[in-house]
Amino acid sequence: MAWTKYQLFLAGLMLTTGSLNTLSAKWADTFSAEGCHGDKEHEFNHPFVQAVCMFLGEFSCLLVFHILLCHDKRRPERSFNPGQSFNPLLFFAPAMCDMTATSIMYIALSMTSASSFQMLRGAVIIFTGLLSVAFLGRRLKPSQWVGILTTIVGLVVVGLADFISKDKKEHKLSEILTGDLLIIMAQVIVAVQMVLEEKFVYKHDVHPLKAVGTEGMFGFVVLTLLLIPMYFIPAGQFTGNPRQVLEDALDAFCQIGFKPLILVALLGNTVSIAFFNFAGISVTKEISATTRMVLDSLRTLVIWAVSLALGWETFHGLQVLGFVVLLTGTALYNGLHRPLLARIPYCAAWVQDDEAEEPAGAGERERLLSEARVQAVDSP
Repeated sequence: MAWTKYQLFLAGLMLTTGSLNTLSAKWADTFSAEGCHGDKEHEFNHPFVQAVCMFLGEFSCLLVFHILLCHDKRRPERSFNPGQSFNPLLFFAPAMCDMTATSIMYIALSMTSASSFQMLRGAVIIFTGLLSVAFLGRRLKPSQWVGILTTIVGLVVVGLADFISKDKKEHKLSEILTGDLLIIMAQVIVAVQMVLEEKFVYKHDVHPLKAVGTEGMFGFVVLTLLLIPMYFIPAGQFTGNPRQVLEDALDAFCQIGFKPLILVALLGNTVSIAFFNFAGISVTKEISATTRMVLDSLRTLVIWAVSLALGWETFHGLQVLGFVVLLTGTALYNGLHRPLLARIPYCAAWVQDDEAEEPAGAGERERLLSEARVQAVDSP
Protein backbone atom coordinates (compact mmCIF):
# COMPACT_ATOMS: atom_id res chain seq x y z
CA MET A 1 0.00 0.00 0.00
CA ALA A 2 1.37 3.40 -1.03
CA TRP A 3 2.15 5.93 1.66
CA THR A 4 0.08 9.08 1.94
CA LYS A 5 1.71 12.51 1.72
CA TYR A 6 1.36 12.87 5.48
CA GLN A 7 3.14 9.55 6.09
CA LEU A 8 5.95 10.56 3.73
CA PHE A 9 6.24 13.87 5.59
CA LEU A 10 6.50 12.08 8.95
CA ALA A 11 9.13 9.66 7.64
CA GLY A 12 11.15 12.52 6.19
CA LEU A 13 10.79 14.55 9.38
CA MET A 14 12.02 11.66 11.53
CA LEU A 15 14.99 10.94 9.27
CA THR A 16 15.96 14.62 9.01
CA THR A 17 15.59 15.58 12.67
CA GLY A 18 17.19 12.34 13.87
CA SER A 19 20.23 13.07 11.72
CA LEU A 20 20.35 16.75 12.71
CA ASN A 21 20.36 15.76 16.37
CA THR A 22 23.75 14.08 16.18
CA LEU A 23 25.16 16.44 13.52
CA SER A 24 24.27 19.60 15.46
CA ALA A 25 25.92 18.20 18.60
CA LYS A 26 29.06 17.35 16.62
CA TRP A 27 28.95 20.77 14.93
CA ALA A 28 29.05 22.46 18.33
CA ASP A 29 32.18 20.43 19.17
CA THR A 30 33.98 21.82 16.11
CA PHE A 31 33.85 25.47 17.27
CA SER A 32 36.58 27.34 19.09
CA ALA A 33 36.13 30.67 20.86
CA GLU A 34 37.49 32.80 23.66
CA GLY A 35 36.23 32.14 27.17
CA CYS A 36 35.67 34.16 30.31
CA HIS A 37 38.26 36.45 31.91
CA GLY A 38 40.27 36.84 28.73
CA ASP A 39 40.94 33.12 28.27
CA LYS A 40 42.59 32.36 24.95
CA GLU A 41 40.59 30.71 22.18
CA HIS A 42 39.83 27.05 22.91
CA GLU A 43 37.47 24.32 21.74
CA PHE A 44 33.84 24.30 22.82
CA ASN A 45 34.02 21.19 25.00
CA HIS A 46 30.96 21.29 27.25
CA PRO A 47 29.16 17.90 27.09
CA PHE A 48 27.02 18.49 30.18
CA VAL A 49 25.74 21.84 28.88
CA GLN A 50 24.87 20.08 25.62
CA ALA A 51 23.05 17.37 27.58
CA VAL A 52 21.00 20.06 29.37
CA CYS A 53 19.96 21.43 25.97
CA MET A 54 18.97 17.93 24.84
CA PHE A 55 16.82 17.41 27.94
CA LEU A 56 15.18 20.77 27.33
CA GLY A 57 14.13 19.37 23.95
CA GLU A 58 12.68 16.29 25.63
CA PHE A 59 10.99 18.48 28.26
CA SER A 60 9.25 20.39 25.47
CA CYS A 61 7.45 17.16 24.48
CA LEU A 62 5.39 17.67 27.63
CA LEU A 63 4.24 21.03 26.25
CA VAL A 64 3.37 19.41 22.92
CA PHE A 65 1.36 16.76 24.78
CA HIS A 66 -0.76 19.37 26.55
CA ILE A 67 -1.24 21.39 23.34
CA LEU A 68 -2.55 18.28 21.57
CA LEU A 69 -4.76 17.50 24.56
CA CYS A 70 -6.27 21.01 24.61
CA HIS A 71 -6.81 20.90 20.85
CA ASP A 72 -8.57 17.55 21.12
CA LYS A 73 -10.90 18.85 23.85
CA ARG A 74 -12.27 21.45 21.43
CA ARG A 75 -13.25 18.84 18.87
CA PRO A 76 -16.80 17.41 18.80
CA GLU A 77 -15.49 13.85 18.87
CA ARG A 78 -12.37 13.31 20.94
CA SER A 79 -9.78 10.95 19.44
CA PHE A 80 -6.69 11.74 21.52
CA ASN A 81 -5.95 9.17 24.22
CA PRO A 82 -4.06 10.95 27.04
CA GLY A 83 -3.47 7.72 28.96
CA GLN A 84 -4.07 7.16 32.64
CA SER A 85 -2.86 9.28 35.54
CA PHE A 86 0.41 8.12 37.07
CA ASN A 87 2.96 9.05 39.68
CA PRO A 88 5.66 11.09 37.87
CA LEU A 89 8.30 9.64 40.22
CA LEU A 90 7.97 6.39 38.25
CA PHE A 91 10.15 8.11 35.66
CA PHE A 92 12.81 9.38 38.03
CA ALA A 93 15.08 6.29 37.94
CA PRO A 94 14.87 5.90 34.12
CA ALA A 95 15.48 9.65 33.77
CA MET A 96 18.65 9.41 35.86
CA CYS A 97 19.85 6.57 33.65
CA ASP A 98 19.05 8.68 30.59
CA MET A 99 20.90 11.67 32.11
CA THR A 100 24.01 9.61 32.89
CA ALA A 101 24.11 7.81 29.53
CA THR A 102 23.47 10.99 27.53
CA SER A 103 26.22 12.90 29.35
CA ILE A 104 28.70 10.07 28.75
CA MET A 105 27.75 9.92 25.07
CA TYR A 106 28.27 13.67 24.61
CA ILE A 107 31.72 13.31 26.16
CA ALA A 108 32.40 10.42 23.75
CA LEU A 109 31.10 12.37 20.75
CA SER A 110 33.78 15.01 21.31
CA MET A 111 36.43 12.25 21.08
CA THR A 112 35.34 10.23 18.06
CA SER A 113 33.61 10.64 14.69
CA ALA A 114 29.85 11.18 14.33
CA SER A 115 29.44 8.08 12.14
CA SER A 116 31.27 5.75 14.55
CA PHE A 117 29.28 7.30 17.39
CA GLN A 118 26.00 6.48 15.67
CA MET A 119 27.06 2.96 14.67
CA LEU A 120 28.42 1.96 18.08
CA ARG A 121 25.15 2.90 19.72
CA GLY A 122 23.79 -0.27 18.14
CA ALA A 123 25.42 -2.09 21.06
CA VAL A 124 22.31 -1.31 23.09
CA ILE A 125 20.51 -4.41 21.78
CA ILE A 126 23.21 -6.67 23.26
CA PHE A 127 22.76 -5.37 26.78
CA THR A 128 18.99 -4.91 26.48
CA GLY A 129 18.62 -8.53 25.41
CA LEU A 130 20.84 -9.89 28.19
CA LEU A 131 19.23 -7.76 30.90
CA SER A 132 15.75 -8.72 29.67
CA VAL A 133 16.65 -12.37 30.15
CA ALA A 134 18.22 -11.77 33.57
CA PHE A 135 15.68 -9.40 35.13
CA LEU A 136 12.46 -9.70 33.13
CA GLY A 137 12.52 -13.46 32.65
CA ARG A 138 12.19 -13.09 28.89
CA ARG A 139 13.14 -15.87 26.51
CA LEU A 140 14.97 -14.62 23.46
CA LYS A 141 14.22 -16.25 20.13
CA PRO A 142 17.07 -17.92 18.18
CA SER A 143 17.06 -15.06 15.66
CA GLN A 144 17.56 -12.58 18.51
CA TRP A 145 20.58 -14.48 19.82
CA VAL A 146 21.99 -14.53 16.28
CA GLY A 147 21.28 -10.79 16.07
CA ILE A 148 23.21 -10.16 19.30
CA LEU A 149 26.21 -12.19 18.09
CA THR A 150 26.12 -10.42 14.72
CA THR A 151 26.04 -7.04 16.46
CA ILE A 152 29.11 -7.97 18.51
CA VAL A 153 30.95 -8.77 15.27
CA GLY A 154 29.84 -5.44 13.81
CA LEU A 155 31.10 -3.54 16.86
CA VAL A 156 34.50 -5.23 16.51
CA VAL A 157 34.68 -4.24 12.84
CA VAL A 158 33.75 -0.59 13.53
CA GLY A 159 36.26 -0.46 16.39
CA LEU A 160 38.93 -1.93 14.14
CA ALA A 161 38.15 0.70 11.48
CA ASP A 162 38.70 3.43 14.06
CA PHE A 163 41.91 1.78 15.26
CA ILE A 164 43.58 1.57 11.84
CA SER A 165 42.10 4.79 10.46
CA LYS A 166 44.75 7.14 9.08
CA ASP A 167 42.70 10.22 9.93
CA LYS A 168 44.18 11.44 13.21
CA LYS A 169 43.90 15.17 12.48
CA GLU A 170 40.91 15.77 14.72
CA HIS A 171 41.53 13.23 17.48
CA LYS A 172 44.41 11.16 18.81
CA LEU A 173 44.10 7.38 18.62
CA SER A 174 43.82 7.17 22.42
CA GLU A 175 40.92 9.66 22.36
CA ILE A 176 39.12 7.75 19.61
CA LEU A 177 39.39 4.42 21.42
CA THR A 178 38.37 6.00 24.73
CA GLY A 179 35.37 7.60 23.02
CA ASP A 180 34.34 4.28 21.46
CA LEU A 181 34.55 2.52 24.84
CA LEU A 182 32.53 5.28 26.51
CA ILE A 183 29.79 4.93 23.89
CA ILE A 184 29.54 1.18 24.52
CA MET A 185 29.59 1.75 28.29
CA ALA A 186 26.74 4.25 27.90
CA GLN A 187 24.67 1.61 26.10
CA VAL A 188 24.80 -0.56 29.24
CA ILE A 189 23.13 2.30 31.14
CA VAL A 190 20.65 2.80 28.30
CA ALA A 191 19.75 -0.90 28.51
CA VAL A 192 19.17 -0.56 32.27
CA GLN A 193 16.90 2.41 31.52
CA MET A 194 14.86 0.41 29.02
CA VAL A 195 14.48 -2.54 31.40
CA LEU A 196 13.38 -0.20 34.22
CA GLU A 197 10.85 1.43 31.90
CA GLU A 198 9.45 -1.90 30.83
CA LYS A 199 9.27 -3.32 34.38
CA PHE A 200 7.85 -0.31 36.22
CA VAL A 201 6.57 2.26 33.74
CA TYR A 202 5.00 0.78 30.62
CA LYS A 203 2.65 -1.54 32.47
CA HIS A 204 0.76 1.73 32.96
CA ASP A 205 -1.08 3.33 30.07
CA VAL A 206 1.23 6.32 29.63
CA HIS A 207 1.20 8.42 26.47
CA PRO A 208 4.68 8.32 24.85
CA LEU A 209 4.94 12.13 24.55
CA LYS A 210 4.07 12.49 28.23
CA ALA A 211 6.60 9.80 29.14
CA VAL A 212 9.41 11.46 27.18
CA GLY A 213 8.47 14.90 28.52
CA THR A 214 8.42 13.70 32.12
CA GLU A 215 11.83 12.06 31.79
CA GLY A 216 13.11 15.20 30.09
CA MET A 217 11.79 17.34 32.96
CA PHE A 218 13.67 15.29 35.57
CA GLY A 219 16.83 15.19 33.46
CA PHE A 220 16.74 18.94 32.76
CA VAL A 221 16.15 19.99 36.37
CA VAL A 222 18.64 17.58 37.98
CA LEU A 223 21.44 18.14 35.46
CA THR A 224 20.98 21.92 35.57
CA LEU A 225 21.39 21.82 39.36
CA LEU A 226 24.43 19.53 39.03
CA LEU A 227 26.16 22.13 36.86
CA ILE A 228 26.76 24.12 40.07
CA PRO A 229 28.93 21.52 41.91
CA MET A 230 30.52 20.50 38.57
CA TYR A 231 31.89 24.06 38.34
CA PHE A 232 34.09 23.33 41.38
CA ILE A 233 35.02 19.63 40.84
CA PRO A 234 38.55 19.31 39.39
CA ALA A 235 38.88 16.89 36.47
CA GLY A 236 42.40 17.57 35.19
CA GLN A 237 43.19 16.89 31.54
CA PHE A 238 39.93 14.95 31.12
CA THR A 239 38.09 18.17 30.23
CA GLY A 240 38.91 20.81 27.65
CA ASN A 241 37.92 23.91 29.62
CA PRO A 242 40.66 26.27 30.89
CA ARG A 243 39.83 25.78 34.58
CA GLN A 244 40.02 21.97 34.15
CA VAL A 245 36.85 21.36 36.13
CA LEU A 246 34.18 18.76 35.36
CA GLU A 247 31.98 21.38 33.66
CA ASP A 248 32.41 25.14 33.38
CA ALA A 249 28.98 26.39 32.36
CA LEU A 250 30.07 30.05 32.63
CA ASP A 251 32.86 29.39 30.14
CA ALA A 252 30.28 27.84 27.79
CA PHE A 253 28.09 30.96 27.99
CA CYS A 254 31.10 33.23 27.35
CA GLN A 255 32.11 31.18 24.31
CA ILE A 256 28.54 31.40 23.00
CA GLY A 257 28.73 35.19 23.44
CA PHE A 258 31.94 35.38 21.40
CA LYS A 259 30.69 32.94 18.74
CA PRO A 260 26.84 32.97 18.43
CA LEU A 261 26.92 30.10 15.92
CA ILE A 262 27.48 27.79 18.89
CA LEU A 263 24.03 28.82 20.14
CA VAL A 264 22.59 27.91 16.73
CA ALA A 265 24.11 24.42 17.05
CA LEU A 266 22.75 23.99 20.59
CA LEU A 267 19.29 25.18 19.57
CA GLY A 268 19.45 22.79 16.62
CA ASN A 269 20.06 19.98 19.09
CA THR A 270 17.19 21.09 21.34
CA VAL A 271 14.64 21.55 18.55
CA SER A 272 15.66 18.44 16.60
CA ILE A 273 15.28 16.09 19.59
CA ALA A 274 11.77 17.44 20.26
CA PHE A 275 10.66 16.99 16.64
CA PHE A 276 12.45 13.65 16.39
CA ASN A 277 10.51 12.23 19.33
CA PHE A 278 7.22 13.57 17.97
CA ALA A 279 7.95 12.22 14.48
CA GLY A 280 9.07 8.83 15.85
CA ILE A 281 5.84 8.39 17.82
CA SER A 282 3.77 9.50 14.81
CA VAL A 283 5.58 7.12 12.43
CA THR A 284 4.89 4.20 14.78
CA LYS A 285 1.22 5.19 14.99
CA GLU A 286 0.60 6.10 11.33
CA ILE A 287 2.84 3.49 9.64
CA SER A 288 4.52 0.87 11.85
CA ALA A 289 7.17 0.31 14.49
CA THR A 290 9.16 -1.63 11.86
CA THR A 291 9.29 1.44 9.62
CA ARG A 292 10.53 3.46 12.52
CA MET A 293 13.38 1.00 13.14
CA VAL A 294 14.36 1.13 9.45
CA LEU A 295 14.36 4.94 9.41
CA ASP A 296 16.39 4.99 12.61
CA SER A 297 19.01 2.83 10.90
CA LEU A 298 18.99 4.97 7.75
CA ARG A 299 19.89 8.09 9.68
CA THR A 300 23.30 6.54 10.34
CA LEU A 301 23.89 6.68 6.57
CA VAL A 302 22.78 10.32 6.47
CA ILE A 303 25.08 11.28 9.36
CA TRP A 304 27.96 9.42 7.73
CA ALA A 305 27.39 11.04 4.31
CA VAL A 306 27.14 14.56 5.75
CA SER A 307 30.24 14.05 7.92
CA LEU A 308 32.21 12.96 4.86
CA ALA A 309 30.90 15.88 2.79
CA LEU A 310 31.86 18.40 5.49
CA GLY A 311 35.32 16.89 5.87
CA TRP A 312 34.78 15.91 9.50
CA GLU A 313 36.10 12.43 8.72
CA THR A 314 37.57 10.41 5.88
CA PHE A 315 36.08 7.40 4.14
CA HIS A 316 37.14 3.97 5.40
CA GLY A 317 35.99 0.75 3.75
CA LEU A 318 35.84 -1.18 7.02
CA GLN A 319 33.15 1.21 8.26
CA VAL A 320 30.94 0.09 5.36
CA LEU A 321 31.37 -3.53 6.38
CA GLY A 322 30.79 -2.62 10.05
CA PHE A 323 27.60 -0.73 9.23
CA VAL A 324 26.21 -3.61 7.13
CA VAL A 325 26.97 -6.15 9.87
CA LEU A 326 25.46 -3.93 12.58
CA LEU A 327 22.38 -3.31 10.43
CA THR A 328 22.00 -7.06 9.92
CA GLY A 329 22.28 -7.69 13.66
CA THR A 330 19.68 -5.04 14.46
CA ALA A 331 17.32 -6.41 11.80
CA LEU A 332 17.62 -9.96 13.15
CA TYR A 333 17.09 -8.87 16.76
CA ASN A 334 13.99 -6.82 15.90
CA GLY A 335 12.49 -9.43 13.59
CA LEU A 336 12.77 -7.37 10.41
CA HIS A 337 13.89 -10.50 8.54
CA ARG A 338 10.59 -12.32 9.01
CA PRO A 339 8.49 -10.68 6.22
CA LEU A 340 11.29 -11.32 3.73
CA LEU A 341 11.97 -14.93 4.72
CA ALA A 342 8.25 -15.71 4.88
CA ARG A 343 8.11 -15.23 1.09
CA ILE A 344 10.76 -17.90 0.54
CA PRO A 345 9.20 -21.41 0.57
CA TYR A 346 12.11 -23.20 2.28
CA CYS A 347 12.46 -20.50 4.94
CA ALA A 348 8.77 -19.96 5.76
CA ALA A 349 8.67 -22.99 8.07
CA TRP A 350 11.71 -21.71 10.02
CA VAL A 351 10.03 -18.34 10.50
CA GLN A 352 6.88 -20.04 11.78
CA ASP A 353 8.90 -22.10 14.27
CA ASP A 354 10.70 -18.95 15.42
CA GLU A 355 7.37 -17.18 16.04
CA ALA A 356 5.87 -20.24 17.72
CA GLU A 357 8.39 -19.92 20.55
CA GLU A 358 6.86 -16.59 21.61
CA PRO A 359 4.55 -16.79 24.63
CA ALA A 360 0.89 -16.02 24.01
CA GLY A 361 0.33 -12.30 23.66
CA ALA A 362 4.05 -11.53 23.40
CA GLY A 363 3.73 -10.03 19.92
CA GLU A 364 1.10 -7.54 21.03
CA ARG A 365 3.13 -6.75 24.13
CA GLU A 366 6.21 -6.02 22.01
CA ARG A 367 4.14 -3.81 19.70
CA LEU A 368 2.85 -1.74 22.60
CA LEU A 369 6.34 -1.42 24.04
CA SER A 370 7.65 -0.27 20.67
CA GLU A 371 4.97 2.42 20.55
CA ALA A 372 5.61 3.54 24.11
CA ARG A 373 9.41 3.43 24.12
CA VAL A 374 10.82 6.49 22.37
CA GLN A 375 14.55 6.14 22.17
CA ALA A 376 15.45 9.40 23.49
CA VAL A 377 18.23 7.42 24.33
CA ASP A 378 18.22 8.11 20.83
CA SER A 379 18.96 11.33 22.29
CA PRO A 380 22.19 12.63 20.98
